Amino acid sequence: MPHDDAIFAGGCFWCTEAVFGQLNGVSKVVSGYIGGTVVDPTYKQVCGGDTGHAEGIRITFDPEIISYADLLDIFFATHDPTQLNRQGNDIGTQYRSAIFPLNDDQRLAAHEGIVCASADWPAPIVTSIEGPAIWYPAEDYHQEYWDGEGQRNPYCLAVIPPKLAKLKKILGQKQIY
Repeated sequence: MPHDDAIFAGGCFWCTEAVFGQLNGVSKVVSGYIGGTVVDPTYKQVCGGDTGHAEGIRITFDPEIISYADLLDIFFATHDPTQLNRQGNDIGTQYRSAIFPLNDDQRLAAHEGIVCASADWPAPIVTSIEGPAIWYPAEDYHQEYWDGEGQRNPYCLAVIPPKLAKLKKILGQKQIY
């Protein structure tokens, strides 16, 4: 089965992991850190806001089932790409909206994705296109968080279900899966 990877940062990685883990053609979503200067950062270090890293997700997907452009559409629709260095109450560069292309085709698609998504937002998109950068997987207890601890976490319960509802609406409208 063919596969490719994509790396996005769109706020809390627990929330973005929950969204992308629902998609047909996505075989794996790993939470982690990217875009900073600290080698092997910890969650505590990244939350402190001094590492330069963003909370991100690395998505492994089958491009014959779901395209990188489709992933970009979902990325822009399920977080607010107009908020600089924050998502809702999560404030700091670690919660920035960013795309980390893994090749030239992804970099071009990211630029095109920003242009296309701009029509859907009342304010300018501030999503950065960064990298290349080193990816660091987050600690094990962050992986598949929504499927476990997240179901008891008040923050996740407030943020993730509306994102999943929006995803369901998007998928129904696009009929791409």
